[in-house]
Amino acid sequence: MAVLLLGLVIFLGTHSLRMAAPRMREGVLAQHGRAAWMVPYTLSSILGLALIVWGYGLARQAPLVLYTPPVGLRHAALLVMLPVFPLLIAAYVPSRIRATLGHPMLIATVLWGLAHLLANGGLADLFLFGGFALWAAADWASAARRPADTAPAAAPSVRNDAIAVIGGLVLYAAFLGGLHRVITGVPLL
Repeated sequence: MAVLLLGLVIFLGTHSLRMAAPRMREGVLAQHGRAAWMVPYTLSSILGLALIVWGYGLARQAPLVLYTPPVGLRHAALLVMLPVFPLLIAAYVPSRIRATLGHPMLIATVLWGLAHLLANGGLADLFLFGGFALWAAADWASAARRPADTAPAAAPSVRNDAIAVIGGLVLYAAFLGGLHRVITGVPLL
């Protein structure tokens, strides 16, 4: 469990710098340039993610079960996951979805975490999925308080909405069709 927790601290801590120390990023960028920020940020993110994957795998070998979800909650988790992939894609294309929601990736992360907590009842699951859901909710609230980005953005389009929704549903179908098991080793039901 210690490896998982260390990974979460490193990964989520790195991704929380904008919330915890908003001027730090701008200061490093202004004084030392983009690479001085991105290289350590990227390396710590990769390290944190690797430790999360390894630590979660270790924790699953001797799970500490907090609760056993009924089958109905596993089906509910599939329903909660339905908008996650369209929201993830909408975060990267200039869409009306992104313009309306502001931070679709954070919303997707909250839903992803909650869905997985519905379907999994171990302590490692609570730390992993609950940790990400809480972090995303906090970042979402923090982002709402930050000044809006003044950089010109591409105009949102209905075409990009369609790309986000259709592409997201195709990805969702792929996960239902077995991609989840291929990537994680865990069947959906």
